[in-house]
Amino acid sequence: MTKIGVGIIGNGMATRVFHAPYIATVPTLTLRKVVSRRAEMPPPAPGVMLVGDVASVLDDPAIDLVVIATPSATHATLAQQALEAGKHVVLEKPFALNLAEAQALVNLAAARGRLLTAFHNRRWDSDFLTMRAALATGLIGDVVHFASHFDRFRPALRDRWREDGGAGSGVWYDLGPHLIDQALLLFGQPVAVDADIAALRPGGQADDFAHVTLHYPDKRVTLHASMCVAGGSSRFIAHGLQGSLVKIAADPQEAQSIAGIRPDAPEWGVDLDPLRHWDGDGVVREMTAQRGCQQQFYALLADACHDVGPAPTLPREILAVQAILDLARSASECGQRLAV
Repeated sequence: MTKIGVGIIGNGMATRVFHAPYIATVPTLTLRKVVSRRAEMPPPAPGVMLVGDVASVLDDPAIDLVVIATPSATHATLAQQALEAGKHVVLEKPFALNLAEAQALVNLAAARGRLLTAFHNRRWDSDFLTMRAALATGLIGDVVHFASHFDRFRPALRDRWREDGGAGSGVWYDLGPHLIDQALLLFGQPVAVDADIAALRPGGQADDFAHVTLHYPDKRVTLHASMCVAGGSSRFIAHGLQGSLVKIAADPQEAQSIAGIRPDAPEWGVDLDPLRHWDGDGVVREMTAQRGCQQQFYALLADACHDVGPAPTLPREILAVQAILDLARSASECGQRLAV
C-alpha cells in the first residue's frame, strides 16, 4: 500500500498524547506536518515539521489526511476547509457544535468523495471492550440499568478554553461524546432523553457536571461526568435480570501515553482491574480485562483511505451521537424529558 501523508492542525494535549503516537504505529501513515500556534512547542514526534498556518497543510499535495485537534468551536470551519482542499478528515470530538453543522460536513464529504470521521478512540478502551464482550454473551440476561461514569477530580478552575464558557467548552462537550458513543454501540438509539448539565464549581463559566438519562422501553442508561469526584465511582455498572457487572477502574492508555509509554510497549493497554460479575445468588467472580488498543482507530482509518474497509466511525454513527449531545443540552435547559 502507498504511504498516506498526514497533517495535524493543533499541537496540544490531544495531538501529543493520542494522535501522533497512534499514527506512528501504522506503517502506511506518515505524519508530515503539525500546525502549532506556539513556536516554542517542540514537534510531537521526531522528523515532523511544525508550521504556523493551516494553509501549509491544506495546500500540501503530499498530505492526504488532515486531523483537526483544535478548540471545539473551530472544528466545523476547519473541517470544511480541509474537505474543500480535497483531504480526508479526522475530527476530534465534539464533531461539531450542533447537528446542523455536523450534517453539513457529512454532506460536503459525500459530495467531495472524501472520508470524514470522528475520533471516537474510546471504542477501544479496555474497560469498554471488556464490558461489551461480557454483555454480548448474555451473562447477566436482559439489561435493565446501565451506568457509565467519566469522572475526574479537578476542583480548581483553570485558564483554558475548555473552561471559559465559550462555544464548545464544558465537560458535556468534552466527555459526553465518548459516553454517548459507547452507549449507542451497546444499546442503540433511545426513545427519550432527560439531563441535568450545570456549572457547580465556584466561579465556573462552563459546565463541569452532567447527568444524562437515556430512556429505552425496557431499560435506563445513565451517563455521568463530573470534575469534582476524588474517588468512589465505578467506570461501568450493568444490572440485568440474571446478575450484575461492575468495572471499577478506567482504561490506562491515556495515563500511559502521558507517562511516555507507547503502543509498542509490552505493558500498553494492559488493564489489571478485573470485571466483577455477581450472579443471582450473590456469588462474585472476576474476569480478566481485555487489553486496550486505541491505536486501532488509525489502523482502520488507513485501510479505509486505501478503500479496503469502512471508516472507524461512520457518518450515521457520528450524527446519532451529535443528535443526543444536542438533545441532552436542550433537555437540561428546559428541565423536561425530550423525545428523540
